[in-house]
Amino acid sequence: MTLERLAATIAARKGADPETSWTAKLLAKGPEKCAEKFGEEAVEAIIEAVKGDRARLTSEAADVLYHLLVMLAARDVTLDEVLAELDRREGTSGITEKAGR
Repeated sequence: MTLERLAATIAARKGADPETSWTAKLLAKGPEKCAEKFGEEAVEAIIEAVKGDRARLTSEAADVLYHLLVMLAARDVTLDEVLAELDRREGTSGITEKAGR
């Protein structure tokens, strides 16, 4: 799966040289900067969704997924953990799940 490969690449870049890897550079700036960058990309995706530009939204959505995975890696949360949480919620009404928090 593409997301699993991307998550593995991001994890492998944790110890890479920030001068040669964008991922390593982001991670070296710390979790707060990674979260900020994720937020910026999410806003850009929202703007493209409102505009209705499918190609730009597709591109921005890819950026959002990448930066989400970087943000998770910065806090040592794995894609497998997120997928397990989604599996746990499967078949549960969103309203019921939210009420249980």
